[in-house]
Amino acid sequence: MVFKISAVTNNTYDFVLQCIMKNASSFTTFILINYEPMEQQRYLYIIIFLLPYMLTIILNTCLIYIICKDRTLHEPMYIFICNLSFNGIYGGTVLLPHILSKLATKSYKMPLANCLIQIFCLHTFGIIELMILAVMAYDRYAAICIPLHYHNKMSPRNVKILIAVAWLFPLCAFPMWMSWTTQLSFCGNIIYKTHCTNFDLIKLSCNDTSLQNIVGMLLMGVFVLPQLTVILFSYVQILRICLHGHKDSKKKALQTCMPHLLTVINYVCGLSFELIQVRLKTTHTQYGMSLFMSVYFLIIPPLLNPVIYGSTVLKKHIYTFVQRKKLSPVS
Repeated sequence: MVFKISAVTNNTYDFVLQCIMKNASSFTTFILINYEPMEQQRYLYIIIFLLPYMLTIILNTCLIYIICKDRTLHEPMYIFICNLSFNGIYGGTVLLPHILSKLATKSYKMPLANCLIQIFCLHTFGIIELMILAVMAYDRYAAICIPLHYHNKMSPRNVKILIAVAWLFPLCAFPMWMSWTTQLSFCGNIIYKTHCTNFDLIKLSCNDTSLQNIVGMLLMGVFVLPQLTVILFSYVQILRICLHGHKDSKKKALQTCMPHLLTVINYVCGLSFELIQVRLKTTHTQYGMSLFMSVYFLIIPPLLNPVIYGSTVLKKHIYTFVQRKKLSPVS
């Protein structure tokens, strides 16, 4: 009799546990908990996030307009800069209006569908950024190390192909990885960020995600390592030219590469901050640093890129404008 009662009790316990797990795994709305510490000073945070967004849109739009309007700037490097600015607007618009709306409405909930869309946009922004930087590094390598073959390597047809690959590869390949996330059930709904990321969503899953983590690491290698290899190879070759070349060639190489090198360093810093922040156990005293590190990658590069390249583009634009004025007949 005792055995039967024990068996019934165990069966009941298992049934209740299954019901609890079934209900727990039914989360379709997530809470972005990092907004709560901002509530007391939310108007200050609105200003802090609004200003970078406005500057990002204005600076990148101006840079795109100047490059598109001035035909003397229709060279491969400036076409790549134009695409970098488009991507900056894309990334900034995905994140910053979202943060501003959450702060304005005090609603920190995020439906699963919106979360997945945000994950797609933010991750593809980062991959596209690195793809364009790799293409730009190769362009600098071709211009400095093999100048006689530059126009063949960077013909209009090849430039179009490189740009198409830089955009289409992330937009088509990332959904294949993300499709695994859409099939998960979630036992938790608290995300310790201002936005959704694939890593944070997988951590909340009720399923065993060991295989997904392994495949995810391999795919991230595909999204990151070839591009970093191209950038590293290009700068090793450029450095070799600088060390063994003439003084004028060294100066020219530094002038043409410095803006791109600063952009790459800015990107790598943002990527490093993101990787550190993901594994950082945030306390109340570390909240400011954690917030800065989590949004740096998505705010600072789109803001600084037009500043870094704008000076070069504007300098050439002003020089071209002055030359035209000198050549134009006096009325």
